[in-house]
Amino acid sequence: MEDDIKIVKVENEEELFERISKLIDESRNHVSKAVNTAMVYTYYGIGQYIIEYEQSGNYRAAYGKGVLNRLSMRLTGKYGKGWSVETLTKCRKFYHVYSISSDQQTKLPQSQKSSARQTKSTLNDNKSEGQTNSVPKFVLTWNHYQILMRIDNPDERHFYEIESRRQNWGYKWMQRQVASSLYERLALSRDKDEVMRLAEKGQVIEKPTDIIKNPIALEFLGLKPDSSYSESKLENAIISKLQTFLLEMGKGFLFEARQKRFTFNEDNFYVDLVLYNRILQCYVLIDLKIDKLSHQDLGQMQMYVNYFDRYVKLEFEKPTIGILLCKSKDDALVELTLPEDANIYASAYELCLPDKALLQAKVKEWIEEFEENEKG
Repeated sequence: MEDDIKIVKVENEEELFERISKLIDESRNHVSKAVNTAMVYTYYGIGQYIIEYEQSGNYRAAYGKGVLNRLSMRLTGKYGKGWSVETLTKCRKFYHVYSISSDQQTKLPQSQKSSARQTKSTLNDNKSEGQTNSVPKFVLTWNHYQILMRIDNPDERHFYEIESRRQNWGYKWMQRQVASSLYERLALSRDKDEVMRLAEKGQVIEKPTDIIKNPIALEFLGLKPDSSYSESKLENAIISKLQTFLLEMGKGFLFEARQKRFTFNEDNFYVDLVLYNRILQCYVLIDLKIDKLSHQDLGQMQMYVNYFDRYVKLEFEKPTIGILLCKSKDDALVELTLPEDANIYASAYELCLPDKALLQAKVKEWIEEFEENEKG
């Protein structure tokens, strides 16, 4: 056996119940993962058979849908619900997308290898003569892949696949991240090499700029973009949805305080939100601004950061990061106001999901401009 069960002495009946319950829960979890993984490979294989049937000359646009209709009726008659034309169409698209990009797939975790081995082996044995691509290694659920295969950009698709596996995203949270254009928002805060790294390794946190994204999507707060609200109301809304806010901010964020007071020369100052990033090992101060960012706002944040660096942070901790979360910002003003080595960043926020097509166009334009400058 790959995982031997370690038998320990049980002291009482309550402990006996708890240990058996844990064993049953873990067993069910493994079975669920095994079944889900096997189904993903099954859908991939179904898509393979359909596409190979089409490519063999048996498929014609005029009656192609009729083939799937008849196939759906026969499968439903034999196996029951779950084999609609829509499902078969998704299987076909799944194979089309992932057979092309199979060289980009991540490695299957050891705990799931045995569950997929037989299905995968059957698929490889049934490959048409002359085909050399091996079956990709799938690590997520079918619900995840239904979202992923709708993404045309393979770099973007691979990014979400990596992050979903590493961060253990449920498919609903992945759906939200795709809809909120997380890939594009991170890409617009990086240079070209860093954008390529997103596709290859996901979001790697090594320096302050790695946690910055533009804009920050706060649609989950329920505030209407066209309504009037105060900074206090915005702060209260964030606190009421704190877990989601920390997830939106990114990896490694912990909450410490709101309206954190510190006193200097008998004057009291208040930082809207104090977070800590355990990966970077530093404080992250957030100031909320519902209007356009001003140079006074930047100066105030610089003072907050200086205070934490000089009087709060410990020797082993990294320099404090300041983030001004504002309705709108002028990048030229930020660059002119702050020294080049400032650890302060301005990020706009949106109360609705950003326009994905617009962000995709900006990323494309930005990369093309970068490549032109390199040639020049």
